[in-house]
Amino acid sequence: MHKDKYIFAQLVSFLDRSKFNRIVQKYDGDKYVKSFTCWNQLLVMMFAQLTKQDSLRTTSLTIESLGPMCYHLGFGKGVTRSNLSKANQERDCRIFEEFAYFVVNVAREKRVTDIFKLDGNVYAFDSTTIDLCLNVFWWARFRKHKGGVKIHTLYDIETQIPAFFHITEAKVNDINAMDEIPYESGSYYIFDRGYNDYKRLYTIHQIGAYFVIRAKTNLHYNTEKWKRRMPDNVLSDQMITLSGYYSQKKYPESIRKVIYWDEEQDREFVYLTNATEITALQVANLYKNRWQVELFFKWLKQHLRIKKFWGTNENAVRIQIYSAITAYCMVAIVQHNLHIDKSIYDVLQILDRNLTHKILLPELFGRR
Repeated sequence: MHKDKYIFAQLVSFLDRSKFNRIVQKYDGDKYVKSFTCWNQLLVMMFAQLTKQDSLRTTSLTIESLGPMCYHLGFGKGVTRSNLSKANQERDCRIFEEFAYFVVNVAREKRVTDIFKLDGNVYAFDSTTIDLCLNVFWWARFRKHKGGVKIHTLYDIETQIPAFFHITEAKVNDINAMDEIPYESGSYYIFDRGYNDYKRLYTIHQIGAYFVIRAKTNLHYNTEKWKRRMPDNVLSDQMITLSGYYSQKKYPESIRKVIYWDEEQDREFVYLTNATEITALQVANLYKNRWQVELFFKWLKQHLRIKKFWGTNENAVRIQIYSAITAYCMVAIVQHNLHIDKSIYDVLQILDRNLTHKILLPELFGRR
């Protein structure tokens, strides 16, 4: 069926175009549009992400050089720099946001797994800041002479898919973004030390979810009880109560404190958690896997070109971010469906130079 299709067209076939069309209709995205539709726009944006284009100019020149191939790749007519810029500036970014979340959910359902053998999902929450030129992106003022946006991401560690993303100006404190997380009872949430807010952590505890977070260095507490026999590298496993006046008011119940020695990094880590049914080694292992969200940010910025933006208003910035996430999840779906024995990041690298080739995807990845 895909014998004469370009690789990019084969990738896109894994997306639900009918769903996208319904979303476009919901927001009147193609109203008065004759040639360059929202679907064409999404495909162009994803193609540019996957081929690591640096700007609208290089994107339009690359697509122009493809000639008649553009039709078979799904780009339609009128893919010029001005048309793409205008579409990114003016078309409702909610179209691309809603579809990105739809693709996220499809990818997570397909890639569901139980690596940690826990009853709930395991998430890492963190943010990455993308600097912007203040003279151009005036709406994203960060410092006196600097602009920027933050992408706050709830990353599903087991499926390797971003389950939730919240885009704000860079000046928004990371802790405030915790209020936007769609918490699930029974799931585990891993935070770095910058998210130490006892009131918000207690909210997680009250809804029946679990958290693992690095403790502050100035932690004040009273020890209630501790375990005497501990496995290798676990230096301490205690139940404590916070002793500071305000911290005790914000988190009035007992909390678990685990001290772990990481041999690889040759350093000590102190964790706080409300998960009392898992072992201290499991607590340490959960936090160790937090690095995956940082790896996702690295690839999002370096390999899916979210380091430079192809539009100056907030709408264009959001469309580019949502398109990149859609492209990432599309590749994750392909990797799962074709049983490709490579990581998503390895798959992205292989696709980079082959999107306009005519070869079956299984053959590209060494599967017959």
